[in-house]
Amino acid sequence: MALLDNFRTAGTNFRNVDGAAVLKNTGQGAKVAGQRLLGVPILLLVLLGLMTLPVPTLLLDIFFTFNIALSIVVLLVTIYVLRPLDFAVFPTIILVATLMRLSLNVASTRVVLMYGHEGGDAAGKVIESFGEVLIGGNYAVGLVVFAILMIINFVVVTKGAGRVSEVSARFTLDAMPGKQMAIDADLNAGLIDAEAAKIRRSDVAQEADFYGSMDGASKFVRGDAVAGILILVINIIGGLIIGIVQHDLVFADAVQKYALLTIGDGLVAQIPSLLLSVAAAIMVTRNSSSEEMGDQIVNQMFSTPRALGITSFVLFVMGILPGMPHFVFLMLAALCGLGALWISLKEKALLGEPMLPMKAGRTANQPKALGDARASGGLPPVLEPSNETKELSWDDVQPVDVIGLEVGYRLIPLVDRSQGGELLGRIKGIRKKLSQDLGFLVPSIHIRDNLDLMPNAYQLTLMGVAVTDGEVYTDRELAINPGQVFGPLEGIKTIDPAFGLEAVWIDLREKDKAQTLGYTVVDASTVVATHVNHLLAQHSYELLGHEEVQQMLDLLAKHSPKLAEELVPNSVSLSQLLKILQNLLIESVPIRDMRSIAESITNLQPRSQDINVLTNAARMGLARMIVQSLVGSEKEIPVITLDRALEQLLHKTIQQAGADGNLDSIALEPGMAERLQSSLSDTVKNLDKEGKPAVLLVAASLRMLLARFVRHAVPNLKVLSFQEIPDNKHITIVATVGGQ
Repeated sequence: MALLDNFRTAGTNFRNVDGAAVLKNTGQGAKVAGQRLLGVPILLLVLLGLMTLPVPTLLLDIFFTFNIALSIVVLLVTIYVLRPLDFAVFPTIILVATLMRLSLNVASTRVVLMYGHEGGDAAGKVIESFGEVLIGGNYAVGLVVFAILMIINFVVVTKGAGRVSEVSARFTLDAMPGKQMAIDADLNAGLIDAEAAKIRRSDVAQEADFYGSMDGASKFVRGDAVAGILILVINIIGGLIIGIVQHDLVFADAVQKYALLTIGDGLVAQIPSLLLSVAAAIMVTRNSSSEEMGDQIVNQMFSTPRALGITSFVLFVMGILPGMPHFVFLMLAALCGLGALWISLKEKALLGEPMLPMKAGRTANQPKALGDARASGGLPPVLEPSNETKELSWDDVQPVDVIGLEVGYRLIPLVDRSQGGELLGRIKGIRKKLSQDLGFLVPSIHIRDNLDLMPNAYQLTLMGVAVTDGEVYTDRELAINPGQVFGPLEGIKTIDPAFGLEAVWIDLREKDKAQTLGYTVVDASTVVATHVNHLLAQHSYELLGHEEVQQMLDLLAKHSPKLAEELVPNSVSLSQLLKILQNLLIESVPIRDMRSIAESITNLQPRSQDINVLTNAARMGLARMIVQSLVGSEKEIPVITLDRALEQLLHKTIQQAGADGNLDSIALEPGMAERLQSSLSDTVKNLDKEGKPAVLLVAASLRMLLARFVRHAVPNLKVLSFQEIPDNKHITIVATVGGQ
């Protein structure tokens, strides 16, 4: 009602304040109104034409299909409408749809009687399909199906809907004086104003008119059902006479052809009629509510688990009786039992009761247990029911967490400091260490408890999407096999989630034994923290965004304002700088030395806007740091080189791709890529055994292409260009790959 008042008030203001605009558009409104007035006469002429003029079979198929579509639309509208008065034109639609069906029956009867002796699609594809597909081409089956549909429509649906419409109309008319007096009393008491009283009186009058119209419209539906029976009988008798007398058909052939076409015609008309009858029954039997019918059914039928629980028990008893179909009954009993359990848990959650048993008195709904995490934007607060209706705002649109950690209910003690949880502190330390190593502030990690997860499971998300998960046990410790141990351990065998090493979840009392055997033993908090650290290091380039780059520029501007100004926007845009920094992070190159990166890009001659060229320039500025991260303070750098023939072939590939150096469209030939990957993998394994770093040294023009290739094929291999080797370092070639 309030919404209706708002619309009407808005319309009044529009008429009063913007009168000029209304006058200006009067011609257009008159034009639209004129078009609408022409719609009714045109529709009547079409119906008259269907009854009197010959109709082509194609046009007949179109009208039959439209009739079916119209009935489906009307049925769905009656389901989704909130109150009957919102679809007050429904009685008129029933009348129009009934007249259309009768007109189509007349037109199809003419076609069936004139061309039915030809059989097949003589009366159109739609009638043929209903006669052949729905009843399998058997007119006896068709008669039975048609009779059943008529019984359902005429005896059950239409008769019941008509009775409900009649009673509703009677009670609505009887209640009108009382409703009018209630409106007058509210108006005299000052609870509503004159405009609201006028609207409520109009609603009462419309309600009486609607149910009165529905009482009459149900008679149209009932008469349509009777007409369908009579038309079927007349068509069959007339078809037999015409087929035998005029077209010299034998009796069996005439029955086969005319009966199938007539039954198909009847089914085409009666199925939409049945849909409209169901729509009318739904409309007159539902009550006015702010909820859709589906929501009402769910909320009212399944608001208590008792009904489903008792049903489950009865089905279970029936299912175990000898001779009964055990699988079906027991399956439905299990489904009803699960439904009752789910409703019970949902009710307890709304009442604030514990949904699942928790340790140390913690419930799944208590905000105190994870207060520290929620204080930092982690766990969502418990929602309490409120009687106040609050307007929606942008505050109700929750942003996606950049980094999220969701834990099962048994892992809550790990993040609850009141229960001795250490995970929050360790994650804070991880953020600090990563931020210092990478060179930008890693976003906060939001921690939430997720009851959809397994009790011992956790899940890591990036941008709201789960990227990895794991399972830990708070009452055990993880013994990791570093590669060489001196005996097995008893426990739950698993794989270390961070590095994929073999591990065993052991009892706390087995810790000393495991360490003696050479295992690395860590607790559950360390396992989760290490996994988080490994994930963030792998996806660091996804954590860097425009805001972080702008913060880095602001820090650079404090110490080198001219350099920062020359970098952005004179040399590159902010988006280009972001892509350059992300490329560095993809190859595990820290970006904390922002000054060297900026100077390398601004000093590049000639100037370029190609991201790959700019990335190579930034790497040259960070060459000392890159090499130091690989070999430390050693003077010698053991490197792998490419065979000269392979290197020349790759140069030709790049030259053919284009002089601009765009590597996005370059791909290695599959056979060459497989041989190169195999050679590099074997060489890297040998270097790992010797304890040497794996470095592939190539020309600058090939470095980006090969870096992309080995990123997934040989992840432990780092690719450097000759220009990235500092002057104080010397290279030693330990292997050459790619030769035949």
